Amino acid sequence: MKHDSNEDASVAASAMQNALKQRFGEDFAVDPEISGLSDLARMASRKVTRRYAAKPVSDEMLRLLCGCALSAPSKSDLQQGDILIVRDRTIHDAIADMLPSMPWVRNAPVFVVFLANGRRLPQISGWREKPFPNDHLDAFFNASVDAAIVMTSFIRAAEAAGLGCCPISVLRDRVFDVAKLLSLPERVVPIAGLTLGWPEGESHMSARLPLSATVHIDRFDDANVKEHVDAYDRRRAAIHAPKPRQPERWGVPDLYGWSEDKARQYADPQRADFGAFVRAQGFCLD
Repeated sequence: MKHDSNEDASVAASAMQNALKQRFGEDFAVDPEISGLSDLARMASRKVTRRYAAKPVSDEMLRLLCGCALSAPSKSDLQQGDILIVRDRTIHDAIADMLPSMPWVRNAPVFVVFLANGRRLPQISGWREKPFPNDHLDAFFNASVDAAIVMTSFIRAAEAAGLGCCPISVLRDRVFDVAKLLSLPERVVPIAGLTLGWPEGESHMSARLPLSATVHIDRFDDANVKEHVDAYDRRRAAIHAPKPRQPERWGVPDLYGWSEDKARQYADPQRADFGAFVRAQGFCLD
């Protein structure tokens, strides 16, 4: 395993401190003797990519990324996270047509869909002539978590190779259409899509809530969460203020922060049919 030189480690430690300061608005102590600092610095400074160069991603690269992603942990070794690579441009364009507010879906060289595959385990039970009494919510949950871990690992592998990504959870807004387009059988559910390609131009780093709001010690504690969110709103708005959603309905406040944006986003019903889709796919959610 390659170890960072002292100079490389110092540079990586400094880069990591700067990235985390920008991300969380807090200072982090980074020991330059930590192994794998360059990998940690890459994780700390990751950015979403929505602009891609007109350069293909080879089949060999995709196969490599899939191998890395599917090496991730899996609940009880059940291996229920699958990857569907959309290579057919007709299918890719059809998905892009469903998501007109996201032009980067169409422009990305590759579109990938991550699947919760709850189909294989009951199939195996049938092949081995064993009962399958665990047909309840946990079966769907396990498959979904496996798929999410695979997606996260795929993103990390892709970015380590110099590629850029953007997760597309809004795919589930059109989940019935997507399932039909991708010929998804019973007990297979898309959890998210992902645009993939070689980055073009600068990408934006998203600020995050402070660790004081999201990291708990021994017991869950959100007693001061409103103060943390208010401070985060001010910090994030100073870095990158989003365009207000539905100003004709909600107005334009003096400070349009993250919490106001998320509250407006979820003031309208979203994916109310997703439970019906999951049940239609054969999952029991009891």
